[in-house]
Amino acid sequence: MSSPAIATAPAQGQARLAGIGMMLLGILMFSLNDVMGKWLVETYSVGQVLLIRSAAALLVLAPFLWREKPRDLFRPNRPRLHLLRVGAAMAEVACFYWAVGYLPLADTMTFYLAGPIYVTAAAAFVLGERVSWRGWLAVLAAFVGVIVALRPSAATLTAPALVAIAGSLFYTLYLLCTRALRGSSNLTLTSWSFVGALLLGLAWAPFAWVTPSPRDFLLIGLLGAVALCAHVCVNHSLKLAPASVVVPYQYTMLLWAVVFGYVVFGDVPAFWMLVGAAIIVLSGLFLFLNEQRARGQG
Repeated sequence: MSSPAIATAPAQGQARLAGIGMMLLGILMFSLNDVMGKWLVETYSVGQVLLIRSAAALLVLAPFLWREKPRDLFRPNRPRLHLLRVGAAMAEVACFYWAVGYLPLADTMTFYLAGPIYVTAAAAFVLGERVSWRGWLAVLAAFVGVIVALRPSAATLTAPALVAIAGSLFYTLYLLCTRALRGSSNLTLTSWSFVGALLLGLAWAPFAWVTPSPRDFLLIGLLGAVALCAHVCVNHSLKLAPASVVVPYQYTMLLWAVVFGYVVFGDVPAFWMLVGAAIIVLSGLFLFLNEQRARGQG
């Protein structure tokens, strides 16, 4: 008679493969969302894209919001921190769409991929989390990677590049707030983010409104639906398989950014941008694996 451990091994293996598949699908959908956003902001303002995108996402969320307890949704614990997170999310999304309208997709994604690594450094001061010397080494390496990718000079320190870097810092703040609010439901966190983006779009869109064609209106609305589906895929992947198995696959986002940037927009990544991106990705993988090892020993 086979033991329970042997009997469940195939099921665990299938769950891990399913988790990897869901993570890859989620990252692909995020990448498609970025490509569509870059293409649309060439014609429409960032505020207009945020407005229609967020309204569409909230429309998809409406049935789930209807079943949520109003108090939990509109009067959550630590409301000031929720507002700070929403503000960071609004600024991060606005910076991303503004920067990607001028920069190659791979360049913008390179700066943003450093955000989760910055969280390690910021968490040591803001949340009081302990960071090992290996963690600080990874943070330093990621910073070097950003410098290599940016190649600071009068020619490369452009406004879009600086906006992308600012966006990655807002993204860091957003991740810090999300970590501090990890006790809140995913629906509450997601809804607040889209409501914030909707309000920003309402304030911004009237100043540069371009009436979209029916096709473009649907495409902008599809941005919100695609982003929601991507979040669902990533969250479900983490339920199917351990984070140590699926999280490293998030860096396929950079690969898709290079591929889509070349195929759709004809962007050819600069050599030093690729070198910087490689440093950032390796730093992130090293940091993640080091954290997993430390948890295993703890």
